[in-house]
Amino acid sequence: MLDQLMGLIQDNSQQAIVQNPEIPNSQNTEVMQTLLGSITGGLQQQAQAGNVQGIMGLLSSKETGGGLMNNPIVASIASNAISAITQKFGLSNGAAGGLVASVLPGVIGGLISKVSNPGDSSIDFNSMLGGLLGGGATSNTGSAANSGFDFNQIGYAMADGKLDMNDIMNIGGSFFGSNSNTNSQPEPKKEGLDLGGLLGGLFGK
Repeated sequence: MLDQLMGLIQDNSQQAIVQNPEIPNSQNTEVMQTLLGSITGGLQQQAQAGNVQGIMGLLSSKETGGGLMNNPIVASIASNAISAITQKFGLSNGAAGGLVASVLPGVIGGLISKVSNPGDSSIDFNSMLGGLLGGGATSNTGSAANSGFDFNQIGYAMADGKLDMNDIMNIGGSFFGSNSNTNSQPEPKKEGLDLGGLLGGLFGK
């Protein structure tokens, strides 16, 4: 995941970072790495806090461009990135905010395109969620699929408009980090979850 994200950051940073007179050329790579850390750290924090629902919704989103900044996860990442850049590189809050607003939507949009595209084998929902839930973000062989829960099947269906988050929450709300359930019902086990059986009716199987 790290390589794919860094590639997207580099692709979207030519004007905002490389050609930015406020950033010395010697610091270009470090600024990009700071953005990378803010993105991966923000996504890991959301996943480990139980907000898999929100991450799946973001990664299957049809939103593009600046509209992505309205997503609460992206907004949180942006806030952390602005803070990190101002502290590390001495940019004003406004300059750092403009940089992040210029780069981040393209990076997140590119990530969504890669993850939600079944024809792009570089990264998918299973590897993305596996890395985030496992606390790491370095491999495409994440633990999500190994748990018996196929995030690809869900994610591709959501990206195609065949499912929405209401459908998913009805299937397994607490697995996806729903905060609406009470302590009156036990949380379902994650391991061994029969996704095929749960989604069979929805996919017409």
